[in-house]
Amino acid sequence: MVDLPRAAEENLRLLCAELDGQLSNLQRFYECPDASVAQKVILRAGYSYNLWNRVQSASIQGLTRKKVSANRRLLLQNSAYAARNLDLIARMSRRSLEHAEKVHHPGLLRHEAYPKAIKSVRKSIKEILPAFEAQDSSKAIEIGHGKSKLDDIYDRLFRTYTRDMSKTKHTEDLANALLAAYEVHRMGDALQGISEAILSVNIGQSVHFDRYFALRDMLSDGEITGESLELEPIAETRSGSAISSVRGRSEYGDDFTAVFKDGELNKVREERAGVRSWHSIYPGLAPKILSYKKSGKSAALLIEYLKGETFENILLNESDAMLSEAQTALSRTLRDVWKRTRTSEAAQMASMEQLARRMKDIWRVHPEFASRASRIGALSLPKFGDLVEQAHAREKDLPAPFSVHIHGDFNLDNVIYDSEEKKVHFIDLHRSRSMDYVQDVSVFMVSNYRLQVQDPLIRRRVALVASEFHATVRKFARSQNDKTFEYRLALGLARSFATSTRFVLDNSHAQRMFERARYLLEVALACPQGGEHRLKLPIKELFID
Repeated sequence: MVDLPRAAEENLRLLCAELDGQLSNLQRFYECPDASVAQKVILRAGYSYNLWNRVQSASIQGLTRKKVSANRRLLLQNSAYAARNLDLIARMSRRSLEHAEKVHHPGLLRHEAYPKAIKSVRKSIKEILPAFEAQDSSKAIEIGHGKSKLDDIYDRLFRTYTRDMSKTKHTEDLANALLAAYEVHRMGDALQGISEAILSVNIGQSVHFDRYFALRDMLSDGEITGESLELEPIAETRSGSAISSVRGRSEYGDDFTAVFKDGELNKVREERAGVRSWHSIYPGLAPKILSYKKSGKSAALLIEYLKGETFENILLNESDAMLSEAQTALSRTLRDVWKRTRTSEAAQMASMEQLARRMKDIWRVHPEFASRASRIGALSLPKFGDLVEQAHAREKDLPAPFSVHIHGDFNLDNVIYDSEEKKVHFIDLHRSRSMDYVQDVSVFMVSNYRLQVQDPLIRRRVALVASEFHATVRKFARSQNDKTFEYRLALGLARSFATSTRFVLDNSHAQRMFERARYLLEVALACPQGGEHRLKLPIKELFID
């Protein structure tokens, strides 16, 4: 097997052979139930476990060596993952037998169904080593499709057994027979895991079976073969979507580069709608959608690959000149978008409602923030939740005087700057809508501060970016006669500082963010009603450490 340590390769071969022997006896049992045959499977529990453990140990040993390449690392990790799934199949075999032996009427263990399912599993297992050795994605896909065969057999058995349960006295036997079938059915999940392990090695990135299949289907029109695909992870969103750059070559030798994003159906649909809305409103800002596919409760997009770097990468790694250039382009683009999309409809940001909904999530990560009211001498300090409730009452009476089209999730890594074209692009647009522009402003500013980099130079750049961005937006607010901009920004920043702590496990950094949220709420509440237009925030002090 290519690049695998000898110990891992040999024990993986032995594990496949051992498992085929156990499944052969399992198949014999269901063809003609016999306790002695069942014992041949049950008594070999330690064999498959020990072989899996040896593959894992050899893989771990290989990973601890110096200068392990990314491809070899992926091979070692996925060979151990495949071995783990083989051991799971052995465990499922034993659990299936444990239920089957409780069936007093052997005829209920339908000999036409169980052996057929097990035979299918054995056939898939025989393809594992050849697929690994040849890096054969088509064989890997066949192994993964073994799950659908087991699904079909189990679905028929489920309908039969549940129907018979209402017509017979042998309910307990039928229940155990169904549980025995279910354990065989679960082997399909393990086969799909093995398929994913092989595909991941072939592609060079961990990949889900359905994800690979969706991508291959998307690229089929462009005659890009599965064997030529190269995936490189870009990001995994908090909503569960995965984003990768995909490269391939057609049968005519043409290179192809795009971005592949997949996830929950509604999220991907929202992304598609968001991109379309930006194309109609501000062409060229969002990437083009090359293809869209849905399957069940999931969907996938193939999106134009945009040249450039994320604002986050520029802030962390590029020169001051490049950062200044990107800031100028971003500010210019935002002002233009806001002016083009401005409507006279008032907008409620509802930042305190958003914060209230997320407070339980904040407490789960940082329970120390969920403190009760406390005192400092004679001074009583209200609970954070009470501050949010009071601020909510104030916020309802202060809508934005106009609406604009916003990004909706305006984090640093969702802004791309192309230094050659001097252009800004937006990505991850599933939350785009007409709203108070302060929503985007507050999210962007806090996404700078949230960066978990403590280098003093970077922290100074963070403060500078936030301060300059605020100055630019405040100038826009004045030009639009938006008198409560600063007050709404205080509430938006408070929300973003507090909710961002859900993603920060560094207690000291999270504490600094939470204290800023509390301070902003106290400042907003201390402002006399009717005097909101006079509020000025100490932005430099808020964003410097």
